[in-house]
Amino acid sequence: MLDPQDRRLLLRLQKDSRLSNQQLADEVGMSASACWRRVDSLEKSGVIARYTALVDREQAGFAMSAILHVALERHDQTFVTQFVARVKKRPEVLECFATTGDADYHLRVVVSDMAAYNRFLDDFMFKIPGLRHVRTNVILKEIKYEVALPF
Repeated sequence: MLDPQDRRLLLRLQKDSRLSNQQLADEVGMSASACWRRVDSLEKSGVIARYTALVDREQAGFAMSAILHVALERHDQTFVTQFVARVKKRPEVLECFATTGDADYHLRVVVSDMAAYNRFLDDFMFKIPGLRHVRTNVILKEIKYEVALPF
């Protein structure tokens, strides 16, 4: 269980993980050595999984994003394993969730434009064996996009 100091550290690191240890310690109100020990412990325990850079997809040339609802024809382990392995290799797929309901999986896909999306479907999605259907919801506008947990 995380204590309030760990939560403050995590909240601040989620906003800017490039802070120096001293800056982080000052902002959360602890000594630099205590801050370093806590962050080190959070990293070693796996609470902090990794550090990344958030990229503005439109500024980087990925103007189109969509949510795909994917249903498999069969839930045989072979089909599931192949589907998951193939999806993990595709850079256009930012997220993939196994879900309940009509779709077995929901994917968030980003591409440069509609032509690139059609190529993604034709050259990749529709060639995966065992798919029953793929439905697309094009994202018109991102209303809220959070990558941080609400500590």
